[in-house]
Amino acid sequence: MGQLDGKVALITGAARGQGRSHAVRLAQEGADIIALDICEQVPSVSYPMSNLDDLKETQQQVEALDRRIVTAQADIRDLVQLTSAVKAGVAELGGLDIVSANAAIWCINPEAQPTDPAVRAAIWKDTIDTNLTGVWHTLEATVPILVEQGRGGSIIITSSTAGLKGSTYNDLSLTAYVAAKHGLTGLMRGYAVDLAKHSIRVNTVHPTGVHTPMPENEIMAGRIERDPDLLRVMANALPIDAVDPVDISNAVLYLAAESGRFVTGQTLAVDAGFCVVAPG
Repeated sequence: MGQLDGKVALITGAARGQGRSHAVRLAQEGADIIALDICEQVPSVSYPMSNLDDLKETQQQVEALDRRIVTAQADIRDLVQLTSAVKAGVAELGGLDIVSANAAIWCINPEAQPTDPAVRAAIWKDTIDTNLTGVWHTLEATVPILVEQGRGGSIIITSSTAGLKGSTYNDLSLTAYVAAKHGLTGLMRGYAVDLAKHSIRVNTVHPTGVHTPMPENEIMAGRIERDPDLLRVMANALPIDAVDPVDISNAVLYLAAESGRFVTGQTLAVDAGFCVVAPG
């Protein structure tokens, strides 16, 4: 018996990283999966983003657990496209119980402060459109389904320690990221209040650095090489540089399962003590 037998979980950003880990971990506990990902490059993002082969790998790993999975290429910035993908997945799997709004980008630039106004505007817009508005789109596409079903549910929004602490470093990409991730906390609290009467719980998870392609890439390595002090902004209290994706997946599982049945409106930090370290 799994903790999520008979449940259907939708995960955005599911092609790799934390999203793939969430899909596999929830499937291990019996959930069927709707896995969505943009699977293409956002121009203002310097590191390589996911592709369709990555999403196929997620599908294969879930299917190896003998769980059903529906995958779709969907950009959370496009509400029409996203809603269509959500409806198709729900129709195929027969319902929806868990929403993991996980997809996000970091528009890290080789230059900490690019001076081109068009580049700066794109960094800000793409970050907010994906990391904040895209999550709202995810709720817009899924909440009506959860309410209509009348059987409750759990929504887990992936914020960040950057949603609890000012983690910037005179870097526009970090400033935009922090602003978006702080916004998710307010978004969560509003929906937690509004959806409580439907027994739909809404919480945020706040990871510290995670071993995924977003922070671990050549662009970031080059920035740290040129400015080692950047590492101080990312320092944890515990003596580790980052956690593993499954550490975040276990938190998502806790909030999705019966274990978190009375938990709503909360910010759950899986941060290795990051938030108790003084900024910078």
